[in-house]
Amino acid sequence: MSTTPGAARATRANRPAGFDGAAAVTRSLLGWGVVVGPFYLIVSLVQVPFTPGFDLAQHPLSLLMLGDAGWIQMTNLILSGLMVIAAAIGFLRAPDRARVTGWLVAFYGVCLVGSGIFPPDPMAGFPVGSEMATTLGVSGLLHFAFGALGFVTLAIAAIAYGSRSARLSERGWAIGCRVAGAVIILGFFGGAALSAGPAGVASLWLTVLVGWAWLAAASIHTYRAVPHPTRPAA
Repeated sequence: MSTTPGAARATRANRPAGFDGAAAVTRSLLGWGVVVGPFYLIVSLVQVPFTPGFDLAQHPLSLLMLGDAGWIQMTNLILSGLMVIAAAIGFLRAPDRARVTGWLVAFYGVCLVGSGIFPPDPMAGFPVGSEMATTLGVSGLLHFAFGALGFVTLAIAAIAYGSRSARLSERGWAIGCRVAGAVIILGFFGGAALSAGPAGVASLWLTVLVGWAWLAAASIHTYRAVPHPTRPAA
């Protein structure tokens, strides 16, 4: 249905004076960086009680892709990746902020989508009755590759944001971002090295939680630098 000229003028008249649509869009995009972590974790954890044989102490959340309702976790990863890409666009649109971080976060989002397309190999008796794969299959290899590239990229994004913060004399942010980047890298590869078992899974959990926490914090930090879309009339 087309909009009449009179209706269009009325819509513009009802907007606050000095409304900045671009700033509103940028803030909305950055909001996805805050939402995505809780979304991914809640959708994952809700599945656990209904997935026979899945043990949070032994199995990483990505193994939920192999259950009877594996499509739920696959969709969870893909949607999470798209949310991360939306947040990355927000970083790139923000004035005088971290362009390098934005591109790196976007690549992390692409890797999440890739991880959601290619399921991992069975491990530690999951799915029930399966044996742990001695060699990675094609899908398992691609899942691991996307995961490794994604977490390394996210870690570099955090470190890049920390470097930018250091240039702006934001000492606390600089230290926090660099520590987060180091934890993400060490946690992922430590979890991969320890493989199945409580220590390896705990290491991966640390990586996931720190990664989502950093992305939310950086999104909020950048959000606050974007001018409020409603400005007083000059």
